[in-house]
Amino acid sequence: MSLLKRLEKEKTTTEEPVQEMRVSRIVQPNDPWKDFKNQVHHEVIQTMDTSEADELDADTLQPIIEDIVEKKVEGLGITIPRNERQRLIQQILDEILGFGPITPLLNDPDITEIMVNGPHQIYVERKGKLELVPVTFYDDQHVLHIMEKIVAPLGRRIDESQPMVDARLPDGSRVNAIIPPLALNGPTLTIRKFAKDPFKVEDLIRFGTLTQEMAQFLKACVVSRLNMIVSGGTGSGKTTSLGVLSGYIPEDERIVTIEDAAELQLRQSHVVTLETRPPNIEGKGAITIRDLVRNSLRMRPERIIVGEVRSGEALDMLQAMNTGHDGSLTTGHANTPRDMLSRLETMVLMAGMELPVRAIREQISSAIDVIVQQSRLRDGSRRITHITEVLGMEGDIIVLQDIFRFEQVGVDKQGKVQGYFHATGIRPHFMERLLAAGQTLPENIFSNEGNS
Repeated sequence: MSLLKRLEKEKTTTEEPVQEMRVSRIVQPNDPWKDFKNQVHHEVIQTMDTSEADELDADTLQPIIEDIVEKKVEGLGITIPRNERQRLIQQILDEILGFGPITPLLNDPDITEIMVNGPHQIYVERKGKLELVPVTFYDDQHVLHIMEKIVAPLGRRIDESQPMVDARLPDGSRVNAIIPPLALNGPTLTIRKFAKDPFKVEDLIRFGTLTQEMAQFLKACVVSRLNMIVSGGTGSGKTTSLGVLSGYIPEDERIVTIEDAAELQLRQSHVVTLETRPPNIEGKGAITIRDLVRNSLRMRPERIIVGEVRSGEALDMLQAMNTGHDGSLTTGHANTPRDMLSRLETMVLMAGMELPVRAIREQISSAIDVIVQQSRLRDGSRRITHITEVLGMEGDIIVLQDIFRFEQVGVDKQGKVQGYFHATGIRPHFMERLLAAGQTLPENIFSNEGNS
């Protein structure tokens, strides 16, 4: 949506409710400048040169706002300290060009997630820990207004007919919004921020997510076109690890990525990015992950990367892996590698195929080569706790063996999890495939001595 249209929309959506907000039972308790900012905001809109509105940015708007603030301060006969004046100007800029009170949180590189639980309670995740921040909205209408600013440019809406919506910000950050009557605390907004500079494997090693030896092994698996699934709970860092693994794909291969909200930032040049589409207001026109997986098979992909499998698309993904699309990558929600296999079974059944359990397990065991299990520990740190090989079937059971593991041994006085990574001493059965692809690994990489 152009800035001109946004400004006109803000004029119609915020001009009338000013008096209403003053008497609302939900009032921001610590903002004595609320009405003053609203008045300045409206005057900025009224004084805009509409012919140039689409080209306006912060540098153009700031002097206009400063001039209006100066005149209003003189007219009211009050004194505002310089720091407070600059803060007011920045807040008005954030309302017009940004996303209101949460704009500074979005700009903070240390914050990875923002959770708005109604107008007066905002939590963030900073360095793996949740904390309440001293930032609030005025009321429910203020939160709804920001939600509309997020979803409207994407051609989506949020109202009583569609009270839940998934969207993304211009920088790619993933957004989920849900409003009353479904959300009892008021309009609720959850934003998973998009890293401006994607994490590299060196970053994950520095964070303690994995070791150099584990990274070498995973690189060899990706280059050798093994099919891999990154498993973990919500917020465990699956997408980050998937992005790092994807970075090992050779530059000369054609990659098709499929996601609900495009998050992956691949550095390769030959990448086709596909994104699902929600249903329209009549409940029609939805394009699902499963639709896109099927379509991707007609696009001559050398690698298929699915952001997350959670339903019937698992069957199509497994069939793709079993029919020549080696080296495919995906993620899934599960707490252990064994749980991931059970989840895949359930997902295949969700595809509506009446298949015997043994047939499903044979599909899974022949398709998946490696499961990378990731966990978010009690102290907020992320660890790859298992790198597990899928060996095949033994009777009716899929046989797994761990190649690397993280062992937790305790918690220190600061609450930090103590533990160590180690190889299990087992050489994977697919070593010949690694060697055939030219991937040689150090002799002692699978030794269970000297790992940390």
